[in-house]
Amino acid sequence: MAESFAWGILASSSLVLGGIVALLLPISQRLLGIIMAFGAGVLISAVAFELVQEASETSAGDGGVALGLFAGSVVFFLGDTLIDRLGGSERKSSSGTQGAGSALAIVLGIVLDGIPESLVLGLTVLEAGTVSAAFLVAVFLSNLPEAIAATTGLAQGGWAKSRILGLWILVMTVSGLAALAGYVLLDTASPRTIAFVLAFAGGAILTMLADTMMPEAFEHGGKLVGLATTVGFGLAFAISALE
Repeated sequence: MAESFAWGILASSSLVLGGIVALLLPISQRLLGIIMAFGAGVLISAVAFELVQEASETSAGDGGVALGLFAGSVVFFLGDTLIDRLGGSERKSSSGTQGAGSALAIVLGIVLDGIPESLVLGLTVLEAGTVSAAFLVAVFLSNLPEAIAATTGLAQGGWAKSRILGLWILVMTVSGLAALAGYVLLDTASPRTIAFVLAFAGGAILTMLADTMMPEAFEHGGKLVGLATTVGFGLAFAISALE
């Protein structure tokens, strides 16, 4: 049980690392876009090979995968829409527009983005007895560009450095608790329920990528983001294949 919490903390610790990097080092918008595209590619691979494929094998074709994907997408869409209306629409932007939004909505939005990944980490510990190395690496790597982009924007929007780092520490802690919840709540779950949760997380992550990371990446990185996304996808797939 404690192991799942520790893995959740480790995976999300890259948020704090990314925040520190963004506060200490000047990063161009173009480079930031390319880094975000790389992270998106990593997550796409994780969704395909660590979530949906695993869900399909677990469900044995009883329909839980399609339902989970759709439900995860809809729930994330509705939650994201609500947070946007509360003032958190630019939470991951690197342009500094966060200053005009609601601090609470920004925090809630960033937490919302990380919960599906953390739940799955806890679930993989429950299922296999240890964390999926491929998914752990995917979450860790994808968090870096998200934190760098959001930190850059928050700093330009007037947030103090201590406040920004406090935000990432808070999100890291919540992610650890979400991983713990994934372990505890699904301890006696049926294979169909586990398949649904895996697919649910996959649908939520894909919706998040299409709504936030990928548009931002292309806006700043241009056509090179296609290459960066493919490299990220290929790296994550290689790790998954070697596991």
